[in-house]
Amino acid sequence: MDSASLISGLFTYIVIIFSAVVHEYAHAWTANYLGDPTARLEGRLTLNPLRHLDPLGTVLIPLVLVLTSNIFIGWAKPVPFNPYNLRDQKNGILKVAIAGPLSNFAIAIVLGLGLRFGLLTTNAEFSVLIAYVVQINLYLALFNLIPAPPLDGSKVFYQFFPRAIESIGRSGLGIFLALAIAFFVLAPIAQALFTLIVGA
Repeated sequence: MDSASLISGLFTYIVIIFSAVVHEYAHAWTANYLGDPTARLEGRLTLNPLRHLDPLGTVLIPLVLVLTSNIFIGWAKPVPFNPYNLRDQKNGILKVAIAGPLSNFAIAIVLGLGLRFGLLTTNAEFSVLIAYVVQINLYLALFNLIPAPPLDGSKVFYQFFPRAIESIGRSGLGIFLALAIAFFVLAPIAQALFTLIVGA
C-alpha cells in the first residue's frame, strides 16, 4: 500500500470512528433525556471514543479492511438502555433508536450546507475532505436505518411492521440483508441526498 492510500484509509477510519461516537452518544443522550439513566451511569453519555470502542468491531476488523481493501465493516459497543425507564412508553424506543441516525444526518447537513454556501471552502483539498465526511455520515445514517436486526432501523420500523421485523430477526439473516442493501441500494440514495444538500 502506498503512502497516499494509507493516509486515505486512516482518514476514512478516523472519520467513521468519530461519526460512530456521535451516533452512540446521541442514543445515550436521548435515553437519558427520556428518563433512563442506564447509559449515563455506565459512562456512555460521553464523546470520549474509548468508552464506545469494541476491540473487535471498532478496532481490529475495520482497520484491517480499510487499510487492505478500502471497504469498511465495523461496529461500536451498543448503548445500553432500559425501555421500562422511559417516560414515553409508546414511542420512547423509537426515539432512542432514531437518535443515532439523525445525529449522522445532522453532521452531513451542517457540513454539507457549509460547503454549499461557501463557508467551508478555504481550498479545494479541504472541501474534498469535508465532502467525504458528508458522504460517510449519509451512508452511516442510511445503513443504520435499514430495518434489519440488530440495526437501529429494526427498532424504528418495529412499531409499524412488527411481524416482518420479528421474522427477519428469527431468520438470523438480518445482517446479510443489511449488507446486501448497503452494497446494491444505498449508493444512489446517498448520492441523491449528497447532491440535494451540497448541490454538486
